[in-house]
Amino acid sequence: MSLAARLTALQHDGRLPSVVGGVLRDGALVETAGVSADPATAYRIGSITKTLTAVLVVQLRDEGLLTLDDRLGAHLPGVGYADLTLADLLGHTGGMQSEPAGPWWERSTGGSFAELAAAHDGSGAVSRPGDYFHYSNLGYGLLGEVVARLRGASWWEVVQTRLLAPLAMTRTTWGPVAPHARGHSVGHLTGVLHDEPHTDTGAMAPAGQLWSTVADLAVWATVLAGRRPDVLAASSIAEMSTPRLDPGYGLGLRLVDLDGRGLVGHTGSMPGFLASLFVDPVSGDGTIALADATTGLDADRVAHALLTGTPPRLPVPWVPSTTVPAAVEPLLGVWFWGNTATEWRWQHERLEVRALQGGTLSHTFEVRPDGRVVGATGYHRGETLHAHEHHLECATFVYTRTPYDPRAPIPGP
Repeated sequence: MSLAARLTALQHDGRLPSVVGGVLRDGALVETAGVSADPATAYRIGSITKTLTAVLVVQLRDEGLLTLDDRLGAHLPGVGYADLTLADLLGHTGGMQSEPAGPWWERSTGGSFAELAAAHDGSGAVSRPGDYFHYSNLGYGLLGEVVARLRGASWWEVVQTRLLAPLAMTRTTWGPVAPHARGHSVGHLTGVLHDEPHTDTGAMAPAGQLWSTVADLAVWATVLAGRRPDVLAASSIAEMSTPRLDPGYGLGLRLVDLDGRGLVGHTGSMPGFLASLFVDPVSGDGTIALADATTGLDADRVAHALLTGTPPRLPVPWVPSTTVPAAVEPLLGVWFWGNTATEWRWQHERLEVRALQGGTLSHTFEVRPDGRVVGATGYHRGETLHAHEHHLECATFVYTRTPYDPRAPIPGP
């Protein structure tokens, strides 16, 4: 089945406003497609940015300007977490807190590195170094400053001169450059789109700031596959791809299994965006997917979805809602039939009822011109749904906001 069909399945199942993707074979981008967007559109790539930061650190190591066993304090004197090694930060094994102090950095305008450093004295640690894998965005903000100080330029200037320019990745940028997607969150029950902020994260940029395209990320995939020794030696990429405390993470790279093949890359998430980039270092086969929604794309499973098997069906693309009928708004949410939880959401101009456990679609209702809400499919087809102050009733089926005791009297109209 074509890439377009596979992306349509992802878009439909994840309720993604749009998604674009590409497939690599032997290191070359052989197919691109998009659903509700052109594949040349730029999207925010979130934590895929970390792979660029990690490569810059390992470049410094290969040039003899640092070792991965160096203590952070050797390069950032006086900073919190000074006793952690650079390898600890790269591999998320230092026990460092996951997020920087203060408001949610992904949705907040970022400050300077001095402000970032002043807010962290190391007391936010969640474990001792080496106890277990604990993902830390903060660690990559600190690594970006290590790169900047050793290169004598800002992290972003180093990214441009050491990575983007040699690779001709002209569509990878700090902020959105047209044509670019608009980041959205999708109303869970309504399907209505809400704009997300396109923040400038300041000193936290090395953890997730960048925007890119399918074509540019295909070039970056060749670096992660060890096929661009002019950027980083294949042996260094192999070192970065070796699991540490967690079998799914090396030094700045996520590791996933695809039917016995080990793929390397990273996922990305920022407000309004999701991203996935994985490549097989042996074959050069890989996948890229970029979406403009805060949730809905299982980024770790994109390679499986785009490279293997056959989708069970060819769904129509999901379409966001623009309005919700007044008769439907009070019906949305979780309702119980006895002790069984069901979710009622507005989607594709109908009211869908799904089992909360498993997500199986049970019934749908439509709003008739006379304002009645009437079953359209399923057991309630043709039956009128009646809304009362504290419950819903369809034929003899009663739905309540909290579980009701089947032994107790059934609520009346």
